[in-house]
Amino acid sequence: MARQRAFDRDAALESALLTFWRHGYEATSVAALTEAMGIRPPSLYAAFGDKRRLFEEVVRRYQETHGAFTTRALREEPTAHAAIGRMLRELAVEYTDPAHPPGCLIISGAVNCGPESAQVQEWLRGFRDAAKAALRAKIEADVAAGLLPAGTDSAGLAAFYASVIQGMSTQARDGASREDLARIAELAMRVWPRAR
Repeated sequence: MARQRAFDRDAALESALLTFWRHGYEATSVAALTEAMGIRPPSLYAAFGDKRRLFEEVVRRYQETHGAFTTRALREEPTAHAAIGRMLRELAVEYTDPAHPPGCLIISGAVNCGPESAQVQEWLRGFRDAAKAALRAKIEADVAAGLLPAGTDSAGLAAFYASVIQGMSTQARDGASREDLARIAELAMRVWPRAR
């Protein structure tokens, strides 16, 4: 008969998520993870594999929980303008929520890494590229519907808003308040192209 794990896997995973979010992938040691998760190294390896596989599971959990509001805005709002405006307003709240570390795990999780973590950096970059592509697709749908001018630079506009999102994450980690980020969101939406 298999022995049951002596810890709550879901709670341990959330603790690992917060630890990686606070310190980043490379700076987070297995010792720091096991302390935060309340388990011993053999339990971590048995339940999650290694640090890299644990991080991958943490990122998936982040996307389904703390970071889910971004894809929800794109899915639920009828236009790119409404979706991106909502996303930026919600970022101002989420990125400064004192219940968890500031900013975005996917943006800041592997910023300062050495060559041994290059694959993790590349993997996270893939998520950011996919988010930018989703913004572009939403903008292109507005162009096709005649809500934006036919000559709208959808790639440039998507890259601009992706840059704003990444900047808001960094500002939050630097101590910007919810009000500061809300002001950035409002200013960023002022550059939205006018429909003809």
